[in-house]
Formats: sequence, C-alpha cells, structure tokens
Amino acid sequence: MVDAGGRLLRSTSVPTPRSPDGEQVHAALMSAVSTVAPEGVLAVGVGSGGPMSAGGVTLSPLNIPGWRDFPLLQRLSQDLGLPVVVDNDAKALALGEAWRGAGAGVRDFLAMVVSTGVGGGLVVDGRLLDGASGNAGHVGHVIVVPDGARCGCGASGCLEAEISGTAIGRRLGGPAAGAPPEEVARAGRLLGLGLASVVSLLDLSVVLVGGSVALGFGEPFFAAANASLREHAGLDYTGGCTVGPVGLGAEGPLVGAAALAWRRLGHDVGVR
Repeated sequence: MVDAGGRLLRSTSVPTPRSPDGEQVHAALMSAVSTVAPEGVLAVGVGSGGPMSAGGVTLSPLNIPGWRDFPLLQRLSQDLGLPVVVDNDAKALALGEAWRGAGAGVRDFLAMVVSTGVGGGLVVDGRLLDGASGNAGHVGHVIVVPDGARCGCGASGCLEAEISGTAIGRRLGGPAAGAPPEEVARAGRLLGLGLASVVSLLDLSVVLVGGSVALGFGEPFFAAANASLREHAGLDYTGGCTVGPVGLGAEGPLVGAAALAWRRLGHDVGVR
C-alpha cells in the first residue's frame, strides 16, 4: 500500500511457486494482495519481470516459468474490480526513483535492478521510455562476454547471464550473498562495461542500481562499476556519468509499482 505522497504504508511477501501452473502463481499473488489491500484502494500498479506484450496485457517473465503469455492485467482487473497498470519492474523502479528517490529532478538516467535477474528502465528528456512493445530499457540483455554463459533469453554472455544472482549462484555453487571479493569485482566490472555502451548511446547523467545483489555487494561493487565505466566510455559527455545505489532501497520496486497506478490516475510523479 502506497499513498499519494509515495509513502509505503504496508507490505508483505510470499514465495513465488516454481510450478509450471500459472494459476498457482496467480493464487500466491492474490494471497499477498488480500493481506495488504483494505477498503479505499483506488488503483493497482504491477511491476513484473519481462518480457511482456505492449501495455502489459500478457507476461512471460524469464524467471517465473509458470507465467508464459499470462493475462495478468485482465485477471487482476476482474479479481479486484479496480484500474490496473502492468509494466516492467525496472521501468516501475525508474518511475519511483524519479518520483521519490535519487532520480528526482534528473531528466536523463537509467534505473537498474541486479537481483535474480537484471533489468532496467530509462528516463530520457524527462520521459519514461516504453519502446515499440513496452520493453525499452532491457539492459540485462546487453552482451558483455561474447560466447559467455547461456542466458534464458537464448543469447550468450548477457549481463543477466553473467552478473545476476541466479548466474552468480550457478557459477559459485552457492548463494550470491556469499560471493568472494573477486566475484563482486567481476560483477562490477562487467556492469560498467555494459553501461559504457548504454551511456554513450543515450547521453545519461546517472545510473541508479538496486536489487538484492547490487545493494548486498555494496561499495566494492559500485567502485568496480564506476572504474570500468570510466575505462570504457571515453567520450567527453560520458565523463560525468556515475553509477550509484537507488535512493529508495528495497522499497523502490513497490513505490515504483504504485507510481504506475498514480500516474494512470493523473497524479504527478515527476516523469511523463
């Protein structure tokens, strides 16, 4: 529950079923909704992993095998009887950071999640970019290691296949939270390498990174990312761009999802 001022009032979480049955995943979601949604709710915002179809009509998150072309927008609208907005979780994060986080007042930035997967949302010229199918900003599929690890998208060497919590856990044989310093530095270097192309292409002033892996790795990760970005992005206008943590911390994705709904209702969230 997030109010019109961007304050998180109540939250909960439930495990995501690994079942291939999309209805089990939806039931788990609804069990969470029922615990935090009292009377007075005006609209619902959803930030989900992608890819998804335009407008979030159907979802196929790579890390939720039970949802393939799942009609979440329609199902939530029917179940809750409320206006529903569905978008990519990292795009929602970008909106939340522009509204109440470290992106407030910044016209050109990338907000990223480095967690189970790697995603991004772009704000350019004060506008959240959607792209032709609503999937703009998918920085997790920038290739940083040619012929590297196989990604769930089908390519090899994507950021998601190399530095996500899933990828690191697979490489280490244990949770990413236990990664040694050299693994943290590697993740930061690869992130900076991928960002060099993105920053050069879009002329961004800052990159804000959240997610359990990035925030858990902390300063050594961000230091390695900034050093790598400076090494690989050599144009004059890229020199001032920095990589830092999101301002909203772990609340960012929830505030961002709410911002989607408030924006749909005509509320000013700082980004068009």
